[in-house]
Amino acid sequence: MTAAQAPARARPPLWRDVRVLRVVGQAAALVVVGMLLAWLWSNLQNNVDSLGIPAPTDFSYLNQPVGQSIAGSDLRPTQSRLDALQVGLVRTIQIAIVGIILTTILGVLLGIARLSQNWLVATFARIYVELFRNTPPLVVIIFIYLGMFINGGFLPRVGDAVEIPNLLAADIRGISVLWVSFTDSPWPYLLVLVGAIAVGWGVVRWRNHVQDAQGKPTYPMLSGLVVFLAMAIVGWLALGGPTELSAPSVAENGRVTGGNKLTPEYAALLIGLVLYTASHVAEITRASIQAVARGQDEAAKALGLSAGQRLRKVILPQALRVAIPPLSNQYLNLTKNSSLAVAIAYVEMTRVTSDLVANGAPAFQAFLLLAFLYLLISLATALITNFINGRLAIPGR
Repeated sequence: MTAAQAPARARPPLWRDVRVLRVVGQAAALVVVGMLLAWLWSNLQNNVDSLGIPAPTDFSYLNQPVGQSIAGSDLRPTQSRLDALQVGLVRTIQIAIVGIILTTILGVLLGIARLSQNWLVATFARIYVELFRNTPPLVVIIFIYLGMFINGGFLPRVGDAVEIPNLLAADIRGISVLWVSFTDSPWPYLLVLVGAIAVGWGVVRWRNHVQDAQGKPTYPMLSGLVVFLAMAIVGWLALGGPTELSAPSVAENGRVTGGNKLTPEYAALLIGLVLYTASHVAEITRASIQAVARGQDEAAKALGLSAGQRLRKVILPQALRVAIPPLSNQYLNLTKNSSLAVAIAYVEMTRVTSDLVANGAPAFQAFLLLAFLYLLISLATALITNFINGRLAIPGR
């Protein structure tokens, strides 16, 4: 029987057709979700009208005076609530960036230490991981803030500040360190530094290529660092010295002046988040290293590479491919956990929003905007980590 003579297969009725049932099921789910959202929106509108508060789409409260200042910032009470929210947003981003960098460094070192052949090093790393990984981050932050800084005697009282001349001064109000400040607009010199980084990275890649081609050491990292420092110094001189050093000092009355002050609240939040998140990063690093085939290390050893070279040039680059996706989750967790700063009175994005609501701002709009800002930060972090993950992927896979 030819294909033309074969009887056509009877199509099942609509109520038994899998394709039709699939479409109908998805459409029904959309209708149910839409009806639920419509009911919630209607309920919100009715409650807003009955309470006489602004409509859910009214964000004009952001233009009203904030009516208070924020410690450690230049915000004035006459400025808008939007300006206050921007201060909180900048502080949240600062915590996220600094925390991610420090967490990555500490977590990778601990992950490598977990696999050390030295019993003492491996045991210390294991105890650290088990201790902080099984402790809530809020407990870690409050312990550091109250148990060490405020009531623990870690910092001296006001008037009894300790000092390392021209380098560090500390009392219970914070730790001031030697800092670089700009005498004018920072953007010209920052652009010079960005250009120096780009050129230095290009030199590193070029020297690596030459080293691979000739088989002779060309010291790529040292070459790139020298080029970066040379461009940074030349740019600084060309711009007439746009920076100056601000050194901390203790006045006769015991007050600390100068330098850049690290408040106990900021320090407790940053240290707590780094210590907690690094315990998870350490386990990710350990598992990623163990995921690399053992033959890779043996082959590198047969080529005469030292333990440090094998780790740097063979093991870690391959482990990084495995580690990036779970590391991205930990970076997002660190950013969102920064909202725990409300427990120690550090003013960041969540604390600013809570204060605005307590002073009459509409709660629905305020927290909706807060959730949207956290979403933007999370998406930006995920975008960067996904880009790195794509760059590390093996071509063709």
